[in-house]
Amino acid sequence: MTDNILLQDSPAPHGAPPFDQIKEDNYMPAVKAAIEEARQNIDAIKINEEAPTFDNVIVALEMASLNLGKITSIFYNQLSAAGTDKLESLAEEIGPINAAFSSDVSLDEDLFAKIKSVFDNKDSFGLNVEQHTLLEDTYIGFVRSGALLNEEKKNRLREISQEMSTLGTSFMNNDKKSAEAFELIIEDKADLSGLPETAIAGAVAAAEEKEYKDKWLFTLDYPSFGPFLTYADNRELREKMWRAFGNKAYKDEFDNCDLVLQIVRLRDERAKLLGYKTHAEYVLERRMAKKPDTVIDFSEKLAKVYKPAAEKELADLKEFAIEVGFNDEIMPWDVSYYSEKLKQKIFDYSSEELRPYFQLEKVLDGVFTHFSKLFGLSFKPAANIPTWHKDVTAYEVHNEDTGKFVGVLYADFYPRTGKKSGAWKTSYRDQGLQGNDMREPIVAIVCNFTKPTKDTPSLLSFGEVTTLFHEMGHAIHALLSDVTYTSHSGTSVLWDFVELPSQVQENWAYKKETLDLFAKHYKTGEEIPAELIEKVNKAKNFMVGMGGLRQISFGLMDMRWHSTDPATIKDVAEFEDKATEDTRLFPRLAGPMSTSFNHIFAGGYAAGYYSYKWAEVLDADTFELFEQEGLYNKEIAKKYRDEILSKGGSEPPEILYKRFRGRDADPDALLRREGLLAA
Repeated sequence: MTDNILLQDSPAPHGAPPFDQIKEDNYMPAVKAAIEEARQNIDAIKINEEAPTFDNVIVALEMASLNLGKITSIFYNQLSAAGTDKLESLAEEIGPINAAFSSDVSLDEDLFAKIKSVFDNKDSFGLNVEQHTLLEDTYIGFVRSGALLNEEKKNRLREISQEMSTLGTSFMNNDKKSAEAFELIIEDKADLSGLPETAIAGAVAAAEEKEYKDKWLFTLDYPSFGPFLTYADNRELREKMWRAFGNKAYKDEFDNCDLVLQIVRLRDERAKLLGYKTHAEYVLERRMAKKPDTVIDFSEKLAKVYKPAAEKELADLKEFAIEVGFNDEIMPWDVSYYSEKLKQKIFDYSSEELRPYFQLEKVLDGVFTHFSKLFGLSFKPAANIPTWHKDVTAYEVHNEDTGKFVGVLYADFYPRTGKKSGAWKTSYRDQGLQGNDMREPIVAIVCNFTKPTKDTPSLLSFGEVTTLFHEMGHAIHALLSDVTYTSHSGTSVLWDFVELPSQVQENWAYKKETLDLFAKHYKTGEEIPAELIEKVNKAKNFMVGMGGLRQISFGLMDMRWHSTDPATIKDVAEFEDKATEDTRLFPRLAGPMSTSFNHIFAGGYAAGYYSYKWAEVLDADTFELFEQEGLYNKEIAKKYRDEILSKGGSEPPEILYKRFRGRDADPDALLRREGLLAA
């Protein structure tokens, strides 16, 4: 019996990770032991003298590395949400060990021969749709990992995997540490002019946490950075904050330029070894879009609409700034500031007017009620489920009608040292067959929202409210998964489909029927006024051209990083300037965005960032149906749950979507919603 808690059945309810007992020293021996166990399981598949079948090869392989997957998911999730120097050091050791094992499996000729035998005889096994998908995914996955290469190319592929195994983690850690190294310490109260009380209170709390007496501390965490750029009257300080954010991991001790070039070079080399022209071609073969040209055409079509809209918005902004006494050239650090003032003038409200109605606890309760109305789910805090930090809450999720346990949801909302920026959904256990048992999912949403202070609770911006709906959309996709195999579970779908269930949820945050569930003043309990909701909706498409152009710019930059010969790229900033020249409204005035672009250099969005806009078309088309039939129409919600959410990746997304909607998505739905195309 081992004394390593990671190698034991978890004593926590529902088999949740025993965070209260896990020590950093547990990870390395647990990974090594789990790899050895997985090797033995795979050897058993290979030496089995029975004829290869779906069960004794494909299903057995699906189960072979379950413990390893459990341990590494805990490790890498902790690295992102609660990173320490020790975890970062361990990542540099665990990455190569894990990569070597993955290469051993994917390049094993004897194992692949068994997989190929099953694949070649697939018609003889009487497979259902999900089994057929698993077989095809397994076979194609091995081919795309180099199973058909000669020995020399396989060896080089192994070397590439080893080299790449730590680069993304190093990139993320550099970005995190570069951001944490910046502090804007304000000593003169006059420099706080324009800032809302919530931002000032947050700066006081941040300063007290660092023991800066009688000062105000602003950081690059979005709840601090965002309001500063939007409201601070001191233009010089806005510029300082903006440049600090734009210079993350560029020309400092955490510079990511070399890592960017290494990553794209290795991705390109791997793609060419596998027979593809570029990494983008390699990636997109397993996406809805299929080819880089499709993505480029899609992006450029949208850019043709967004660019003139954005240019007009910027011209209007410049004109407005002059009207209110600004006599200089508009710069990027002025855009949020004057946009907010212009929005106040046009729509007669400030974004800060909304914040008192969005107390985090009430918003979260309202979001839970929203998903109760849509899908019949209940969420109950579970104090007996251990968490990784005192700010994290665990919830048990049940089906309200049957009482059946659905899964565990963790919610982790506040910034802290060691936690990466942004917001994300992640998984500690996917729904599906594990051994002989069907297991429920264990998922988390991790955000960086406005923290409470001594005097006020956490009051969210409207952007943070939509972020919560977005990440909960991902979580619900995982929680409502109803598949047989974990590799098809929940969000394990083609990458340009994964944002549909998250982005569609943001639409409800604009609706009075939904806002009335939770938007109540934190002091008086007064419901958010109907006229304020109306103003929010009228302002919904304010600056939509600039926002859309920004997303298209990121998507095209990603595509160009991954479809250009890396040998021709000498300088990160210079390449980014060229890649984004057609979608820029300003020259680059700080570092390149690429050095902090975690999505594509440390996440799963390489050659896939376009998927946000791709999925926006799907989500706009989906929500039009709810608007037509009723926001909480039980029949439509059930169809959406049954045909999209529960199916995960068990069938191709275009088939699932057509079954749900009765047709393909209308490509103009997004532009209609944004007011850029006549209804």
